[in-house]
Amino acid sequence: MTEKEDPTGGWRGSREVWLAAAREAFVETGLEAVKIQPLAQRLGLARTSFYWFFSDRAALLEALLADWEERNTGALIGATGAYAATLQEAALNLIAIFLDDGPFSAGFERAVRGWAHGDGAVAARVQAADAARLGAITAMFARFGIAPVEADVRARNAYLVQIGYISMQLAEPFEERLTRIPDYVKIYTGTAPTTAEMARFRAARRPAG
Repeated sequence: MTEKEDPTGGWRGSREVWLAAAREAFVETGLEAVKIQPLAQRLGLARTSFYWFFSDRAALLEALLADWEERNTGALIGATGAYAATLQEAALNLIAIFLDDGPFSAGFERAVRGWAHGDGAVAARVQAADAARLGAITAMFARFGIAPVEADVRARNAYLVQIGYISMQLAEPFEERLTRIPDYVKIYTGTAPTTAEMARFRAARRPAG
C-alpha cells in the first residue's frame, strides 16, 4: 500500500502535502495555525489521515523546522559554492537568492525567526543556521584570496544586510533594489561588478514573456 492509498477508497494525502500545508499556514498566520484539525480542513482530508505521516503535532513542527533548514540554509550555502569567475560574480550569486522567488523563502525565514523568539530550542537551531550560513559566505570570500578576519567581516556585512531586509519587511520595489546592487557588491567585495556581470545578473532576473 502506498502512502496515498486508503483501504476505504479515499485519499489520505502524503507527507509532502501535509508539510506543504503546514508551511503555508505557518507563513501566512503563524505557529498557532499549524494544528492538525485546521490543516485537515485546509486540505479537505480527515484528521486521522495526518497520523499516517506524523506521530503527532510535535513531529510535524520538527519536520517544518527541518524543511526550513533544507530550503533556506541549503539554498544559501549552495549559492556560495556556485560557479563564479570573480568575487563580484560570487557576491551576485549570493544576492540573487534573496531576490528570486525560489528555494529561499523570505516569509518562511521571517516566520521561523519569529518562532525562535519564544522557543529556546528553535532559537538554538536558528543560531546554528546563522553560523553555518556565515561560515559558507566567509569561505566564499576566502576562496578569492580574502584574508580570514577580513573575510569574516565582509561575510557578516553581506549576510546581515540581506537578513535585515527580511526582518524589517522592507517593501522596496524590485527595480529600485536592483539599482542598489552594484554598490552593495562594491561594499561587500571592494570592487563594483562589471557592466557585463550586471547585464547577466539582470537577464537572469528578467520576468518571462
